[in-house]
Amino acid sequence: MPHPVRVRPAEPAELPTLLALPDDRPTAETRPAERNDGTAAYLSDLLAKECTRPGWCFLAGQDGAPPRGSAVLWTLPGKSVPESVVLVEAPWDDADDGRSVALPLLEHACAEARALGAAELLYVIDSPVQPPQYQYHPAARERVFTDAGFALVRDGRRFRWLAGQEMPPEDPRLTFRGLPELGEEPFIALLTRLLADTADTWLAADVAERGLRGAAETLFADCGEMEHDPAWFEIGFTGDGDPAAVSLPAVNPTVAVLGFIGVDPAHRGQGFSAAVVARGTRILAEHGAREIRGDCDAGNAAMVRGFERGGYVNFAARRELIRKL
Repeated sequence: MPHPVRVRPAEPAELPTLLALPDDRPTAETRPAERNDGTAAYLSDLLAKECTRPGWCFLAGQDGAPPRGSAVLWTLPGKSVPESVVLVEAPWDDADDGRSVALPLLEHACAEARALGAAELLYVIDSPVQPPQYQYHPAARERVFTDAGFALVRDGRRFRWLAGQEMPPEDPRLTFRGLPELGEEPFIALLTRLLADTADTWLAADVAERGLRGAAETLFADCGEMEHDPAWFEIGFTGDGDPAAVSLPAVNPTVAVLGFIGVDPAHRGQGFSAAVVARGTRILAEHGAREIRGDCDAGNAAMVRGFERGGYVNFAARRELIRKL
């Protein structure tokens, strides 16, 4: 009978490497040295920025044997409540073995997050395989996370703009005014109208849970927790003075992002999605961003077109899963 899997915090000497892939089993999909160096550098950065703590880094395995699984809780810099789980590893190439290691590991991570005050925990799966998490075997991962009580909340697409590309042109039909001038209420009001007819499955679920106003306030607060200058948060007004679009660019612990962009339902179908992409891109680039990313639902055709017209390239798919705690 196999020994039970035990989950424990990583020892100081095990950080930041955690679970290294063996060098003697490279395949066309797996490049152990690249993955091991990349994930160790990523975890070092998370620890330095206080996006995680040593006590939030877990290893799983049988007593007396080398660890066979890992997981790390993540949050925005300096916050005390975890928001996501990252660097989740298990022997994914063997379905039963991977499940036997990953399930207790995820249960432990969820219990720790709940004890720290988290109401939910997020996990994302990017494909094709992306640094710094290198999530090989995405289908096996998703099956195990589903078994662990996580549910898919967004089938998304990731877009990227790199410095050196042509700057997307601004739209003269919109005049942008910032948060310091307007105050928060016009942003909340516009987000409330926008969320009433959103094509984003995650935001729609948030509306169902919190109501329109509550979801709008949460969205604005979440964007505000990322690094930003309040003047970057803007509303685009038409020549008639109508608020038509909202732009909330920011910088997360890894990269500059179009934290949220959206167009008021009354002004959709006029190409304003490209205009708001261009506005956020210009602001972040003028403040030194060399790479800017943005996400949207795969089915949100208007935002997909907006990113493409803004010079962004779809570089990955992202499936986002959440477990309520």
